[in-house]
Amino acid sequence: MTTKISPITAPHNYYADLVKHQKFALIPHFTLESGHQLYSVPVAYKTWGTLDESGSNCLVLCHALSGSADAEDWWQPLMGRGKAFDPRRFFIFCANMLGSPYGTASPLTINPETGRQYGPEFPRTSVRDDVRIQKMVLDQLGVSEVAAVIGGSMGGMATLEWPLCTPVGYVKNIVPITTSAYHSAWGIAWGETQRMSIYADANFKSGWYIPEPSGQPIEGLSTARMIAMLTYRSHNSFEERFSRRLATQRKQSTSVVPTGLSTPPSSSSCVGSTPLSCQNENPRESRMDPCIDQNGQAPMEFAAQSYLKYQAAKFLKRFDANCYIHLTAKMDTHDVTRGRLPIQLGLDIPIPPHKEHLEHVFKNVPPQALVISVETDVLFRAEQQVQLAEALPEAKFLNLESQDGHDGFLLEFEALSRAITCHLRERCPWFYETDLEDSIEGVRPDEIVSSVFGEAESGEF
Repeated sequence: MTTKISPITAPHNYYADLVKHQKFALIPHFTLESGHQLYSVPVAYKTWGTLDESGSNCLVLCHALSGSADAEDWWQPLMGRGKAFDPRRFFIFCANMLGSPYGTASPLTINPETGRQYGPEFPRTSVRDDVRIQKMVLDQLGVSEVAAVIGGSMGGMATLEWPLCTPVGYVKNIVPITTSAYHSAWGIAWGETQRMSIYADANFKSGWYIPEPSGQPIEGLSTARMIAMLTYRSHNSFEERFSRRLATQRKQSTSVVPTGLSTPPSSSSCVGSTPLSCQNENPRESRMDPCIDQNGQAPMEFAAQSYLKYQAAKFLKRFDANCYIHLTAKMDTHDVTRGRLPIQLGLDIPIPPHKEHLEHVFKNVPPQALVISVETDVLFRAEQQVQLAEALPEAKFLNLESQDGHDGFLLEFEALSRAITCHLRERCPWFYETDLEDSIEGVRPDEIVSSVFGEAESGEF
């Protein structure tokens, strides 16, 4: 099959235009794992650095659910001179996954058979589909082998699938971060609550809304993002950052796109019956109680509430509801053992897969992978990373100390940069034989800027 690399962008959509200077590969025909046929399939990607003559210095980065091909946005402090992803040493490749709104084929893409956007009719895709179609792009770029694949969360799922969906030896090493060998019932359940929030919004219109920020099912997508944020952070991170502090007026006014989610009405000082904390007879002490404002009227908004609304408003400016549904459903299908177990190992689909099943599937994965966990992650718990490290050949396990929960892999730049750089130096020493007069640098504060597609913020919300 021929893959045409084209400097002409795919048909524009609002969200793909948020990613600057990306390239597109046009795949004439692609068969999904489900058997569904796609035609004229755009794949959006970005590259940094230069491919060497042997085509062997490629680093593949895999983005998370709400990320894009612009890894320099969501992992900027890890890219550059002396950092984990050094374009002087590596040819760095990051492609947008199928179903994402940022340029690769998705519900926003024009269906060549109907002449209109796929919308909710876009067929389901799997993480394995992402790997196979991105491999086609790498083939056309002249990549002969991949030095390492690195990604977190949904990107970690893809990281695990890369050596399983490509010829043995093509991928030399992997670094899966805050992910799992299969999506757990816990993860599936959280995804379903988010999808149900979107479905319940009357403006969802069965998926046939106008796919721009103003046309989105605002309340449903906002609620979905708020639910997700609670799984991405941790109890301690919320308590340390917000506790019971009240939101300031400045923080309340940051929402550019309305979320459709209002604070409680001002007709009563407390919802339902008056709690004991609001029955204080001392006016001075009552005014200090965040349950009511200084006039004893409307319930006050807490900083934690304001933060969730801020995150929802920010997300509404850059994501599409059909794409959100598609990607969360894609994660639900993730199971490295699916269809890969011989009969003699027992059940074709053990639930959950046992250690021996995972070891069988991973037997040809390159040894000494680096498995990274965040200790406070409540979505992909540390024991899931331990399970991976025990099943992957001679793998190493690193547990990051962070209060930021699952999002730690998008925020703990210093620790990640050092860990990944040390790992690549150890596993791929031939790329470091040339003395470029650098060292393993730390992350400077001025390198951490607000991210469009990640979670970094340069200041308070």
